[in-house]
Amino acid sequence: MPKQMFSLCSLLAVAGMTLALCAPSAFAADGKSIKIATQSPLSGDQSVVGVDIKRGAEMALEQFGKPLADMGFKVELAPFDDQANPDTGVANAKRIVSDPSILAVVGHYNSGVQIPSSEVYHTSGLANVSPANTNPKVTTRGYAEINRIVGRDDVQGLVGADFAGSHGVKSVFVVHDKTAYGQGIAEFFKKRAEEKGLKVLGFEGTEEKANFDALLSPVIAGNPDLVYFGGMTFQAAVLFRQARERGYQGMFMSDDGFDSSDATKIAGQTLLDGAGTYYSTVSGPASVYPGTAKFIQDFKAKYNADPQPFAAQGFDSMAICLKAIENAAKAKKDGVPSRAEVAQAIRAIKDFPGITGTFSFNAIGDPTVAQYFVIKVNSPDPAKWSANSVVETLNIAPPK
Repeated sequence: MPKQMFSLCSLLAVAGMTLALCAPSAFAADGKSIKIATQSPLSGDQSVVGVDIKRGAEMALEQFGKPLADMGFKVELAPFDDQANPDTGVANAKRIVSDPSILAVVGHYNSGVQIPSSEVYHTSGLANVSPANTNPKVTTRGYAEINRIVGRDDVQGLVGADFAGSHGVKSVFVVHDKTAYGQGIAEFFKKRAEEKGLKVLGFEGTEEKANFDALLSPVIAGNPDLVYFGGMTFQAAVLFRQARERGYQGMFMSDDGFDSSDATKIAGQTLLDGAGTYYSTVSGPASVYPGTAKFIQDFKAKYNADPQPFAAQGFDSMAICLKAIENAAKAKKDGVPSRAEVAQAIRAIKDFPGITGTFSFNAIGDPTVAQYFVIKVNSPDPAKWSANSVVETLNIAPPK
């Protein structure tokens, strides 16, 4: 194939498009061409994190693709932009499963996108390793193809409420973004807060992104010790900034959807004012993991920036896919494994030495132990986001 055609196919893959020209037979006459797809937001409000999930996966492919290359395989990345939109994610998933050379998917960032997209993967028997999705439904459907390397909202919500209760919070107003992810974690937080004796002054869902005046009126009137937001940073940071501008001086808290340097681009110093801002997450800053020093160094050298949250998990998710494909190929005497064989090999992974932890999967695809963090925003400078303070680290097995 001419080099110009390969470039076109790569650009189409980034755009979430495919052509018959990009089928595996166009690349390798011996049929030993393999692709691993990624799905994450590469454009729009959440692209700062989504692009780095793809970059982490790309780095892992570069660093760990040699064993498969030595077996005669050509392994390529097929990145898709899900735009943090369920419809786009599903449309991309249908394109992904129609390409027989794609044997696994790393993604997504949003649970509300992953859940419907993974229905397509499941129907086609295509393995999916998620670096970021935390809604319980991701794994509780019991699909053999679907796995994640991070914890769950039904634990993360409890971690947040327990932290608030142990730090003097007596009353809370809970807001969520009405998505599967944001509303789900807010409900888990609310339930645990009530169990801990905290007074929940309100529980409101909103799709507003710019003007929170109406929602903030009962918040300001109630003056809770804590405002909790379940959802993504591009909404939470605006809400928090506007609350400070209206005089609220209590504590803010959110979830791993808040974990993006865009938070300080939007809200700046207001996140540090009053009682400060905290967030729970299943992904600590890359620097907190003992195995990430080389990853951070390599990432900065390649992309001239510190990795955003979940970049290291994108790296580990891709590394797991590569190892599983390698194991499945060896079992076929270096033959191309089927999607079912790859899915089985991923689920069979035991004590995989990732840079963010050691991974084994339980019967439904959850990690047998997951880490949870509570982090405090330290600086209004987006460039210093990765230096936020980890104030609590917990290792917790998934619910049974």
